[in-house]
Amino acid sequence: MKRKLTDTAIKKAKPKPDGKPNNLFDGGGLFLQVKPGGKYWRYDYRRDGKRGSLYIGDYQDIGLELARERHREARELLARGVDPSSHKKALKSLKADLISNSFEAIAREYHNKYLPTWQPSYAAKMLGYLEKDVFPWIGSKPITEIEAPEIVKVICRQDERGAGGAARKVKQHIQQVYDYAIAVGMVSRNPARDVKTSLVLKPRQVRHFASLKEPGKVGGLMRSIYGYEGQFTTCCALKLAALVMLRPSELIHAQWSEIDLDNALWTIPIKRMKARTHVKEANLSSHYVPLSRQAVEILQDLFPLTGAGKGGYLFPSVRTRSNPMSNNTVNAALRRLGYVTVHGLATARV
Repeated sequence: MKRKLTDTAIKKAKPKPDGKPNNLFDGGGLFLQVKPGGKYWRYDYRRDGKRGSLYIGDYQDIGLELARERHREARELLARGVDPSSHKKALKSLKADLISNSFEAIAREYHNKYLPTWQPSYAAKMLGYLEKDVFPWIGSKPITEIEAPEIVKVICRQDERGAGGAARKVKQHIQQVYDYAIAVGMVSRNPARDVKTSLVLKPRQVRHFASLKEPGKVGGLMRSIYGYEGQFTTCCALKLAALVMLRPSELIHAQWSEIDLDNALWTIPIKRMKARTHVKEANLSSHYVPLSRQAVEILQDLFPLTGAGKGGYLFPSVRTRSNPMSNNTVNAALRRLGYVTVHGLATARV
C-alpha cells in the first residue's frame, strides 16, 4: 500500500477556506481530518456492504507512524470479520467495568457511603492507610481477582518495617471493604478472612502498664493522693480515678451532662469507651458507672468550680474551658508523688 502523507504536509494542513473539514488521505481508508479546532485521524471502511468509520485519535497525541500502526491493526481485525469500531467500544466498556470494579473503586465507594457515620479522625486514618499501604499494590486489580496471598504480601510490608499495628489495621480495613462488597453483591467471599495475622505477622510485644498489686502499697498511694497540694481540679481527678477505675482519657473527657448526682450515676457514651469499632460507630449503648458516696462527695466539691452553669468538662484545661485537661497533667502529678502513671488505676484486682 502506497502511503501519501508526510509530517511536513500534515503540519502545514489547514481547514478549507469556508471552515469545512479538509480530509488528507494516506491510503487504505486512513485519513487526517483537519478542522478549525484540530486535526484528527479516522479510518473509513466497508463491512458487509455497510460503511463504517473508526476514530483513531488526535494528531497532537498520535503521530503519523502510530496512526498507521493503529490503522494496520484495524485492517487486520476487519480481515478476521471483526468490526473495528465495535471492537474499540467493547474494549472501552470492558476497561470502564474493570476500573469501576477495582478494589480501589469499591473501597472509595464504601468509604464515601459510611463517611457521615464515622468520627472524622477514624475516617481520615482509614483512607490514609488505604491510599498509602493498599491502593499502590492491589488498588487497580478487580476486586474479584484478589486472593489471600496478595493480601498477606500487602500487610507484611508494614510488618517488615516494624509497623505491626499498622499491618493489622490495614488487614482490618481490607476485610471491611470485602464485607461491603459481599453486601452489595460484588463478590461471594472475603479472602481477607482467610488471612490469620497471628500466623503471618510477627508476635505482638505486650507492654504492661505499671500497677500496684499489694493492698499496703495501694493504701500508701491513696494517702499520697489525699495529701496532694497542687491544683484542686487535678487533686479531684486523682481521687476520682482511684474510685471509678476508668482509663485516663475516659476520665478527663467527662462532662457534667453525663453526671447524675441525685442518683449517683455516671453515664458515658459508648463511643468514648474502649470497644469494637462497629459498636462505637453505632453509639447505641452507654457505659454506666455507679458512683460511691466518696465519689459523689468529690464531685459535689468540684461542681461549684467547673459546673454550676458553666457546663462542659469536669476537668477543663487551665488555658481554655473548651478543652479537657491533658493526660500529662494527671501523670505529672502522680510522678511528683513518686508514682509512674495513672493508667494502672483503671484496673481493679480482687
